[in-house]
Amino acid sequence: MFEPGICLSTRNPILFGRGVSARAGAELRRLGVTRALVVCDKGVLSSGISERILSSLAASGIEHVLYDGVRPDPPDWSCEEAAELGRREGVNGVLAVGGGSSLDTGKAARVLLTNPPPISRYYLAHEDVVPDEASMYPIVVIPTTAGTGSEATPGGVITDSATNVKHNVPCATTLGIVDPELTLSLPPAVTAVTAADALCHAAEAYTSNKPNAISDVLCERAVGLIGKYLPRVFESPGDIEAREGLHLAATLGGLGLMGPFCHIPHEIGLVIGMMFHMPHGAACGMTLPEGLEFIAPAVPERVVFITKLLGGEVPEKAAPQEAGLIARETVSALYRKIGFPKLSDFMPRDRLLEAASRIAEPYPFIHSPRELKPEDVVCILEKAYDRK
Repeated sequence: MFEPGICLSTRNPILFGRGVSARAGAELRRLGVTRALVVCDKGVLSSGISERILSSLAASGIEHVLYDGVRPDPPDWSCEEAAELGRREGVNGVLAVGGGSSLDTGKAARVLLTNPPPISRYYLAHEDVVPDEASMYPIVVIPTTAGTGSEATPGGVITDSATNVKHNVPCATTLGIVDPELTLSLPPAVTAVTAADALCHAAEAYTSNKPNAISDVLCERAVGLIGKYLPRVFESPGDIEAREGLHLAATLGGLGLMGPFCHIPHEIGLVIGMMFHMPHGAACGMTLPEGLEFIAPAVPERVVFITKLLGGEVPEKAAPQEAGLIARETVSALYRKIGFPKLSDFMPRDRLLEAASRIAEPYPFIHSPRELKPEDVVCILEKAYDRK
């Protein structure tokens, strides 16, 4: 068992441990919140998780206003809708509960509670307009999936409904509460794609062209935890130690990607996810095996290390190309074990070239350790499509 405790070494403090979600009300009260905007989706609402957390608010004397209209890949208008509800109801804090979409919606709503709409004013692409963070109310986020690591990142990802393009909005969390017990009821399909997202965060950051020693430690630990505990979760979904290990990996992956950043799988996933309405973790995870194979000639030692952490065996004197093939098969074998979806489940083969052209133009893969040409993107997609 990992000892419960609070990490204060980052901009986003994190409270981690079994059962710590029961402290949500007390933590909000400590932060001065008396009336909270609670942001979640209808799935979390019907699961009973929200009832457990709302009870802790009531026990601490905190009133709440519920917004349960969270959408996947949260569109700008739903974030503005949540913020408008909060302003109208006079809230002075935000509690976001759920997967990455709920946490990102809560972050964007927090920005708009004290900064003028629309949310598009604050896309990071618009460096001339920065939200006044000093005026913002506290936000506490409670992830119920082990994947996005949004509790550890200082921003949210919002979909611009006019362009169907995702944008980052700056918003640090006041506190992240990470309770592995909340993931015990996750369906296998959700567990698989969210864990793949966490694995992508750690593996991509670790193999970025701008690694650093601190991120390396976080990412190595995250990949190792996933390699150890992800198969166990699928053998025994109620294994709380395994669930705890996965949730810790997701948080560490979120911390580790801040600096090196992600590259090939996420850049491809952002495009195909929007094109074919794929869950974020599925979209990014789709090309992780092929992405590792492609970059192996540039960072062979790092690809080998990831492969070994995931249970693969690489001969001591393996050439980079051979190491890449082994990495690809190791991740693919893990995917088969957890029932990870196939690209063909979402995308017809005759649209591969269209997807590749959309990917290659706006996304230059600036953090990849190996330069990609348009034909490389086509090759990666074709290999992923044909993967067994």
